Amino acid sequence: MPVLAFLARNGRLVLIAGLLLGAFLPDLAFLFRPAIAPLIVGLLFLAMLRLGPEGLVAGLRGLHRAAALAVLFQLALPLAAAALFMAAGVLAHPLAMGAVLVLAAAPITGGPNITLMAGGDPAPALRQLVLGTALLPATVIPVFMVMPAFGSPQAVVRAALELLALIALAGAAAVALRKLGIVRASERSYLAMDGLAALLLGLVVIGLMSAIGPALVNDRPGLLAALAAAFALNMPIQLAVSALVARRQPSAAPAIGIVAGNRNAALFLSVLPAATIDELLLFIGCFQIPMYLTPFLLSGWFRRLAGKAPPAGG
Repeated sequence: MPVLAFLARNGRLVLIAGLLLGAFLPDLAFLFRPAIAPLIVGLLFLAMLRLGPEGLVAGLRGLHRAAALAVLFQLALPLAAAALFMAAGVLAHPLAMGAVLVLAAAPITGGPNITLMAGGDPAPALRQLVLGTALLPATVIPVFMVMPAFGSPQAVVRAALELLALIALAGAAAVALRKLGIVRASERSYLAMDGLAALLLGLVVIGLMSAIGPALVNDRPGLLAALAAAFALNMPIQLAVSALVARRQPSAAPAIGIVAGNRNAALFLSVLPAATIDELLLFIGCFQIPMYLTPFLLSGWFRRLAGKAPPAGG
């Protein structure tokens, strides 16, 4: 418990440590890369376990609004971006393809955990994760039709359905543990779950940074360009969306801003052609940096929008 409590209280620093370890220890990053998928399932389970049955029911309210947001984020935005890049004649550039790919993706599975670290309510983030993943098979096909280099839509549909099945299994297991009283809604339990989530997020970050280390040595200009593009795509979306949501529903602003800007583009890596993966991997790796720095950089912004005071000493 002391270790988990330390990790829970310093979750943002754990993410930064993961980014640094993944970037500067490429052998370690490659070692953790195969573990990304099971670690993500663990994060899903912990997010649902922390919410419990009541939190899950509350998170599923307002499904029509969540579905509308998912269509906006995963269909309208990537198609608009593709149209702009096409008009500029740069749609085939790896950074342009990477931006469209990120926008077409569902929210990251760690979104509820990151929302919690940033001081927000994780329930809306979980709702958008579930709805965004459920709608991904439908929203991704039009995007792939204008971006044929992204691979087979059928393969993406299959990957999305597999992820949906994992979400359902994780949710069922979490609800069962809470209903049976094996895991109780206590401060000690929440601290343990938050500590475990911070640890798993840190390990996921290490694995996703496997393309950064080699680029630091062999392609620094390309790395800087990809990093600048990642921040230019991620941060403005989080700031703009959260500010708009705060006008009507301040408590949901952090979660919706986070899921709008932080997307699970890594899901597509298993279904893209090998040549396309090689072109996009650096950008996707760089995109992890603003994603996992979100609780560190934007927690003050999100707390102000939600009308929350910062925690004592933080």
